[in-house]
Amino acid sequence: MQAVQDYIQENKDRFLDELLDLLRIPSVSADPAYKGDVLKTADFVAESLRKAGADSVEVCPTAGYPIVYGEKIIDPAKPTVLVYGHYDVQPPDPVELWESPPFEPIIKKTEAHPDGAIYARGACDDKGQFFMHVKAFEAMMAQDALPCNIKFMIEGEEEVGSANLGIFCRENQEKLKCDTILISDTSIIANDVPSITVGLRGLSYLEVEVVGPNRDLHSGVYGGGVANPINVLCDMVSSLMDDRKHITIPGFYDDVVELSEAERKKLNEAPFDLEKYKKDLAIGDVQGEAGYTPLERVSIRPTLDVNGIWGGYIGEGAKTVLPSKANAKISMRLVPNQDPEKITQLFKQHFERIAPASVKVTVTPHHGGEPAVTPTNTPEYKAASMAMEMAFGKTPIPTREGGSIPIVALFEQVLNAKSVLMGFGLNSDAIHSPNEHYGLFNFYKGIETIPYFFAHYADAK
Repeated sequence: MQAVQDYIQENKDRFLDELLDLLRIPSVSADPAYKGDVLKTADFVAESLRKAGADSVEVCPTAGYPIVYGEKIIDPAKPTVLVYGHYDVQPPDPVELWESPPFEPIIKKTEAHPDGAIYARGACDDKGQFFMHVKAFEAMMAQDALPCNIKFMIEGEEEVGSANLGIFCRENQEKLKCDTILISDTSIIANDVPSITVGLRGLSYLEVEVVGPNRDLHSGVYGGGVANPINVLCDMVSSLMDDRKHITIPGFYDDVVELSEAERKKLNEAPFDLEKYKKDLAIGDVQGEAGYTPLERVSIRPTLDVNGIWGGYIGEGAKTVLPSKANAKISMRLVPNQDPEKITQLFKQHFERIAPASVKVTVTPHHGGEPAVTPTNTPEYKAASMAMEMAFGKTPIPTREGGSIPIVALFEQVLNAKSVLMGFGLNSDAIHSPNEHYGLFNFYKGIETIPYFFAHYADAK
């Protein structure tokens, strides 16, 4: 193992240069204008796997963007680890809020990252994180120290709902057969407080449209006499929560699993500095469901948020218009036992029911995902815990995250394998936001930790 760690240290600069090249390709899956770049990124990932030592590397077509597959089977009798990641990224908008161009990565030192951080879209989510696995694999191969079989499945549609991943998994169950799935698309509590994610919220994501008159109207001639779809939409959205920030959709909480007092107490033992949290976000106070702590609100409780809202005139200057329609994108984060399809239907029925007769409402579901909880008594979790303890010098804390990785539930259903969520980002890394970044410490610490996981997992199995 020391030889592997020495190889990593000797090749750190090259590893970073290769990641920067990957980050320069704008692989935005949500925007068809970037299609060529997304495909170029898939080829880059495939070539990286080949150079690292993987066999049977393929860029596998789907109905959308391709999935990159590669493997190294050293002994069929040994355990097999499937590494999952995604090479697509979020749109960079609003670009004007970036301090540097989103696809021209630069390295800057920050309070959270005194050793420097890479600023670029996808730096943390998920190019920097899945690339750690490619480089750790290269290091183990270079020193003839790969103790398990390894398979890679890196997709290009995670940021748009992984619509084709389930189909690919079902059609390739034998190819993807494994003992566990290793995923780095989550975070740690802090660089000096390692953690492993054991719970993720699910997701229901949809779009609503409220239509009033058959054309935009003069607000002086018609204002006060005809419903304004923007006003109506705002009233309807506002009614979806009461003054305790409790979601008012009938049946929404019916299947929510309530944690015991002991479980809630354990969750709140994770280090959390409220004043630092507020300062980092430049907010005067936190807000959320009454009766729950900030840590609980973002991990074990369901939520409803407007992710975007538009309508009417938003150009320069004034235009006194009463708009014909208004739209919003809405997401609901779900907790274990909540079914995203059921929640979507409950939302649709309720939203249509509360619409006044003066407007027409359309609810369009987009994508969703199942919540997931992973056990802490499995060989893969124990291997991850021991690996992090060796790399950080501290036993990691099991935590729950508020984000969604729908494929965790999919993998358990289709591949009959548990996942281990061993991420290395920080919540302050601005994923999905302008100025996304990923610490050099975190990038290198991930590469150093992953070989320890493979060694401990091989021993455990």
